[in-house]
Amino acid sequence: MTNDASGHRERLLDGLQRYGADFNQFGRRFADSLGLHTTDAEALIDIVYFEDQGTPLSPARLAERIHLTSGATTSLLNRLEAAGHIVRTREHSDRRVVTLRSGRSVHDHADAFFGPLGESIDEMMADYPPEILAQFEAFLADLHRTMVEHIERPDPA
Repeated sequence: MTNDASGHRERLLDGLQRYGADFNQFGRRFADSLGLHTTDAEALIDIVYFEDQGTPLSPARLAERIHLTSGATTSLLNRLEAAGHIVRTREHSDRRVVTLRSGRSVHDHADAFFGPLGESIDEMMADYPPEILAQFEAFLADLHRTMVEHIERPDPA
């Protein structure tokens, strides 16, 4: 790797880390707005995200993603379900498989909470040519793929 590429990597990763910290701060504010602990909000955001992607989570997959035991995940899901934020469905041919779905009120609340930020980001992005944005989208997709490859490697320890 050349020094130029190394410098770009450091600056880009620094910027992405700052964005990640900002994103986490918004996540904490979203949790507060719903009266949730940050772990519960993190789980809820994952449930909504994967549902929107067409690959809803099971409780076991959610537990893996947020690094909780099955018992702690069950307690978390009970809290979210009691608050009306999620529903557990059995839509698989194997009725033992539980699928996590978000409640409608969560989408309404998220739209109201994140909508103004989305509008500001749209305004900011309007200053960039579509070609640049397409390159950045490709960069982020490649970065994600590279990171997933490393995450999925067996732990050498």
